[in-house]
Amino acid sequence: MQTDSHILDDMARVATGAMGAASGLKGEFDAMVRRRLEAILARMDLVPRDEFDAVKEMAARARSENEELAERLARLEARLAAGGAAAGEAGDGR
Repeated sequence: MQTDSHILDDMARVATGAMGAASGLKGEFDAMVRRRLEAILARMDLVPRDEFDAVKEMAARARSENEELAERLARLEARLAAGGAAAGEAGDGR
């Protein structure tokens, strides 16, 4: 009976050691993965969120201004075309 107890104690110690080693390996693996990801992210040309939002807002304002200018240009061209047509008709009557 006593030999069974020693065998079980030894098996428990081996299992505890194996769990500790597995835990250590997990920690090393996590650290390695973290270092790899940090290296990959460092090589990427990423922009901070606040800079991205600022550029996005600038682009939206530029797009809006461009649309307003296009509308203004269309109105001016229409006025010019209408004025040119009226001047052409007045010129024919001379």
